[in-house]
Amino acid sequence: MLDRPTANRVLIYSHDTFGLGHLRRCRAIAHALVERRDDVSVLILSGSPIIGSFDFSPRVDFVRIPGVTKRRDGEYSALTLDMGVDEVLGLRAALIRHTAEAFRPDLFIVDKEPLGLRGEVAETLAFLKARGVPLVLGLRDVLDEPALLAPEWQRKNVLPALKTLYDELWVYGLPEVCDPLEGVAVPPSVRRKMRYTGYLRREAPEAEATSKAGGAPEPPFILVTPGGGGDGEALVDWVLRAYESDPGIPWRALVVLGPFMHADRRDAFLARAAALPQVTATVFESRLESLMRASAGVVAMGGYNTFCEILSFDRPALIVPREVPRREQYIRAARAADLGLVAMLVDDGERRAEDMAAALHRLPMQPPPSSAPMPGLLDGLDAVARLAGRHLARPAAAVRRPRPQPAAELAYG
Repeated sequence: MLDRPTANRVLIYSHDTFGLGHLRRCRAIAHALVERRDDVSVLILSGSPIIGSFDFSPRVDFVRIPGVTKRRDGEYSALTLDMGVDEVLGLRAALIRHTAEAFRPDLFIVDKEPLGLRGEVAETLAFLKARGVPLVLGLRDVLDEPALLAPEWQRKNVLPALKTLYDELWVYGLPEVCDPLEGVAVPPSVRRKMRYTGYLRREAPEAEATSKAGGAPEPPFILVTPGGGGDGEALVDWVLRAYESDPGIPWRALVVLGPFMHADRRDAFLARAAALPQVTATVFESRLESLMRASAGVVAMGGYNTFCEILSFDRPALIVPREVPRREQYIRAARAADLGLVAMLVDDGERRAEDMAAALHRLPMQPPPSSAPMPGLLDGLDAVARLAGRHLARPAAAVRRPRPQPAAELAYG
C-alpha cells in the first residue's frame, strides 16, 4: 500500500443506471461507517443524475460519473452527453480508475455488479488488488431468478472475479429469507466468502417524522411509493382507480410519484390526485424515511430499500411487485409474505379497482412485520461496520499482495 495519511478511506461504487435503489443503499452504508467510526471517510462513485439532491453526513462525499440509461429494448445510451454509449462507458471507466488512484482507498465496496456496468470496474479491481486493497462485493438479498441470473453472469464472465478478485461477498439480508445465489453454480470457495449481514436498518429523526415533507396529510395516512417511479406507473394508476371507485377507503393516501416517472404520466397522476379529497400526490421526497415513519401503512412495489424501510419502521405493507425485466421484487415479496412480514397483491394485468380497494381496506388491520420476529433481521448496518472494521484495522504491512490478474482473465463477456 502507498504511504498516505492514517485516516481510513472507503470507496464505494454504484453504477446507478436506473432508479434510486443502488444510490440509497450505498448512502446508508456510507453513513453507517462514518457514524460508527471517527477515523473513516467514504467516497461514493455514482452515475445517478440526482445524487446531489440528497444530504450526506460529514466525511461522506461523492463523485458523479457520466450517466447512462437503460432503454426499453434493454440497451444502454448516454443519459445527457451527445456521445455513443461505448465512448461514455470508456470515459466512466477512466474516471473510476483515476478516482481510485487519487483517493487511495483502504477498502473498495462494489454494489451488485461484480465487474461494474459492462465491465467498467474490472481494470480498477485489478489495480487495487495488486496493491493489496481488500475488495468486497455487496449483494442485495435477491438478484434475479436463477434461470436468468446464471446465464447473465456467464455472459458477463463474473465467476473469475468472484474466485480471484473479491475477498468477501456481503449479502444484505438473511439466508432464512433469500439466498441471492440460489440455483447458480458457484464453487465452494465463493460460497465461503459470503457473509450475511441482515437487512440495512433505516432511521429518521423524531423531528422529521411528523414534518410536512411533500405536503403530507395529517396522520393516519397510507404512503404509496413506486420508488424512483420510472417503472411504477401501473401501481400508481391502480391505487388512484381504487380511490376513484371507492370513497369509503378508511385512510388518506400520500402518493410519492418518484423523480424518474415520465413527465406526461406524472402530470396526469397529479391532476387525478388533485380531484380526490382522500389523496395527496407529490413528485419527489429525499427524506422518504420520514414519511415512512409517519405513515400508518405502506403500498409499494417492493424494491430492496423500500423493504428495508418497511421492516425498520415496522409498518403494515402491501407489496405489488413488478415481474419484468427482473423477478427480484416478486421473489422477495412472495417470500416475505410467506414469512408473515408483508401482504402481497399480484399484478394480473387486469388490475381491477375493486381488488386494490379491498386490499387497502384490509391494510389497517394487517399486523406489522414485528409480529413475525426473526433474529438479526435488521442487523445489517452494524454487521457491515464490523466487517469493514476487520479490513480497516489491518496494518498495511500485513496486507497480502497477490499477483495482479492478467487483463484477459477479467475481460467482460
